[in-house]
Amino acid sequence: MKRQLLVAIGVCEMIIHIGCADTTKEIYQIELTNPLNESRTLETVEIDLQAVPFKKEVLVSAKSYELIDSSTKAKITSQAVDNDGDGRFDQLLFQPTMQPNEVKTFEIIPSTEIVEEANDPACYSRFVPERTDDYAWENNRVAFRTYGPTAQKLKEDGVPGGTLSSGIDAWLKKVDYPIINKWYKKELKTDGTYHEDTGEGLDNFHVGVSRGVGGIAVKKDSTYHISKNFVSYKRVTTGPIRTSFVLKYGDWNAGEDIVTEEKHISLDYGSNLSQFIIKTEGTDQVSVGLTMHENDGKTTINQSKGVVNYWQPHGKSELGTAIISNPKDLIAVEEYQNGKPDENNVYAQLEVKDGTVKYYAGFAWKESGQFSNAKEWESYLEEFSKKLQSPLQIRYLNN
Repeated sequence: MKRQLLVAIGVCEMIIHIGCADTTKEIYQIELTNPLNESRTLETVEIDLQAVPFKKEVLVSAKSYELIDSSTKAKITSQAVDNDGDGRFDQLLFQPTMQPNEVKTFEIIPSTEIVEEANDPACYSRFVPERTDDYAWENNRVAFRTYGPTAQKLKEDGVPGGTLSSGIDAWLKKVDYPIINKWYKKELKTDGTYHEDTGEGLDNFHVGVSRGVGGIAVKKDSTYHISKNFVSYKRVTTGPIRTSFVLKYGDWNAGEDIVTEEKHISLDYGSNLSQFIIKTEGTDQVSVGLTMHENDGKTTINQSKGVVNYWQPHGKSELGTAIISNPKDLIAVEEYQNGKPDENNVYAQLEVKDGTVKYYAGFAWKESGQFSNAKEWESYLEEFSKKLQSPLQIRYLNN
């Protein structure tokens, strides 16, 4: 007899089939299937380690896991993650290369050896107390940051250096190595500044009270209401595949309603889009925003793929920002302009289900060389959405 369990796989959900063979073995096989007639790379697969039928003592004692390609016996880069902070790993992440309609088998091998984390992992995030209290995150393609309670208090007290915003800032990097620590050091410890490009990119993306790249609002009547800065943070993981963290916000008012907000944010290797899972109460819809800056860009919408995109001139270059959601959750899109600085945003209205709304938000900077024009960026977004809706399929096989 086989039983079915639901497990999240990177950007999607899928069914796991677990057989009832001998569970005393410490090596298990996973069969992965690509249902699309096209090659796939840089998609994160999430293995739910609690669903794998290891012996209980194996799960308790495991300090790391290896993943092996069964056909080549090559070791695959993977990342074990403890999501709930109980000292045991919950997931094993990896990014397979899959040919059209291909089926591949991998082996999971638990180990009692502790694997040390890299000093500068490709997917990285941290709290930045030396620059007031930012929280910043990056991978090999993009970088972001947002702002904490000290920055809010400075702003409200009229002290220089403060920032009052729950918007998401974009750091426009054009190198594939980590820059967060370098840029903060450059800004705070040298005569240089991350507001100037000296070869790695720069921060010239203005946020203010706008939603930046994926900040949220709640619309009541004709007004969009927003939260203030985050009040606490928790970093969950960094590594070669993913960085993830949680930001909590103080309760805020949307008209007569009190709204709660908790952001679960992750960014995977090779992706231009961060994943946002918002836990909220007090509203049945959330408006996810993209700042329109000088209102000289163009909004494109693909309702069937859940894609909202804003392409605009930016300095001497061009910039695309986008939101991708489940098409079934996308209720409406509005270009909101009220003439006030930073309050002009493209809003994607998303349905809240069981207190949760999920979407992806990110950007493409033409100067980085990743995309040459708006058309290439739009193709990337449509392909991203297509793979969300046709996830890789996984089946667990007992030896």
